[in-house]
Amino acid sequence: MKTDIDIHNHCHFSFDLWLTLIKSHPEFKTKRVELFSSFFNIDKSIDEVAKTVKYYDDLCNTINEVTGGNIDTFEIYLMILGSLNVDIKLLNKEKLNEFYVKSEELFLEYKPVVIFENIHDFFDEIKNQGKTINILSNTGFIKGTTMRKFLIHENLDQYIDFHIYSDEMNCSKPNPLIFQEVKNNIKDQDLPMSQILHIGDNPVADYKGATDFGFSAYLLKN
Repeated sequence: MKTDIDIHNHCHFSFDLWLTLIKSHPEFKTKRVELFSSFFNIDKSIDEVAKTVKYYDDLCNTINEVTGGNIDTFEIYLMILGSLNVDIKLLNKEKLNEFYVKSEELFLEYKPVVIFENIHDFFDEIKNQGKTINILSNTGFIKGTTMRKFLIHENLDQYIDFHIYSDEMNCSKPNPLIFQEVKNNIKDQDLPMSQILHIGDNPVADYKGATDFGFSAYLLKN
């Protein structure tokens, strides 16, 4: 991915993750559906499970964007399982967490693909100018704790001054509260809002959310 982001006119850079810096490993979602089906003993075809997982993934992302709230990962699991006629009353948080641990292992085995071209060089250039970087990502199936592990593995965490994930804040972009959290975490509290650039691929969650709050924004077009 090539961009014409001008780093000279800004002092702090806020990056979305999905479809901005990274995209899913081509095999991961298929493997996750297989795990979902076997772990919960779902009596449906893999194709039907895959369609249901995608439907609720997309639906919950949209709900989070519209309301500015955050639907918990386990709630997404329960919606999917209920739709697939699994008796969710027989489940508990321990069982759901056991599945999440297995899902995380799978995610770190089939790691996301970095799509932002020369990202280490780009981050180096920003940091060498004494500027700062954060991650600001809405989450769904994959929680912020897992994303941190991935970014450490990719040697990207070294560049990041702070991380903000919707599951940890219990609110999602474009909610102004999550952009306020970015502002609150920047060391230079006197930094003008226009000097803070949020970069993402979503016209509503990233671009409109950031500009409505008062940040500068850059919309990546994949």
